[in-house]
Amino acid sequence: MVKATQPSRWINLAPALIAAIIDISVTIIHQPKEYWDGNLDKANEGNPIGATLMANHVSGLFLISGIWVILIIILGYYLPNKLSKYFLLFTLIAHSYGASTWISPRYGYWSAMVLILFNTTTYLFANDLIKQRLKKTL
Repeated sequence: MVKATQPSRWINLAPALIAAIIDISVTIIHQPKEYWDGNLDKANEGNPIGATLMANHVSGLFLISGIWVILIIILGYYLPNKLSKYFLLFTLIAHSYGASTWISPRYGYWSAMVLILFNTTTYLFANDLIKQRLKKTL
């Protein structure tokens, strides 16, 4: 089995990170004004961990998001290659779903489908790029 090179590990991380950042951004943008004004009961988040942190402080969303992005990088980079791929694909799918729950009701079904198409294309592009690099090194 060919071990992933350092550059290909970073390429492999990109689609999951992009999906996470899109989901986090959409979550931040669509929090109600009352939440940002300090009414923590107005926090709107489906992830129970994120919801708990958001219910305790306005910065909770940023805290959990920062920790999660760091975890994606650490786990995606340092897990064995096969486990890393499974984890990163799961992360990509989970954040595609999460962002789609914000996007579809506000911007319509097709907007969510465009997001999922974008995330899928990013994943496949990264995969193809890694395969091309591996062929060059073999």
